[in-house]
Amino acid sequence: MTDSPDEPVQELISRWTAAEIGQDIDALDALAVEDFRLVGPAGFVLDKQQWLDRYRRGQLLTHSLTLGQPFTGAYGSVAVTIATQLQDAEYRRAPARGELRVTLITVRDDRDQLRLAGMHLSPTAAAFAGPEAA
Repeated sequence: MTDSPDEPVQELISRWTAAEIGQDIDALDALAVEDFRLVGPAGFVLDKQQWLDRYRRGQLLTHSLTLGQPFTGAYGSVAVTIATQLQDAEYRRAPARGELRVTLITVRDDRDQLRLAGMHLSPTAAAFAGPEAA
């Protein structure tokens, strides 16, 4: 990693969000390492193929996806970014919108390319508080 990981990591995040919105399976495949894992907001775990299959099977449609308040820390060839994820999406035609906390793990591969190794999504405190907290 460079001394300041923010710029290359932010570039990767921009490519990832564009690929999710564009349902670009080839780009998502290239952005993630082979043993990529996603931990979803309900605790389920998807491997790389299951993650990509959400789009291959037409189960997920992402209308918008933005990250806010990112903090990135570099640890050798690994960077960890914690941010707020705002999304407007549909999963199996049901609304999947809201605010989540996301942790992205990025690594340099053997060709020195920055790639996604893992992602963990969790509900924010507001999701637990219910509508009266808003």
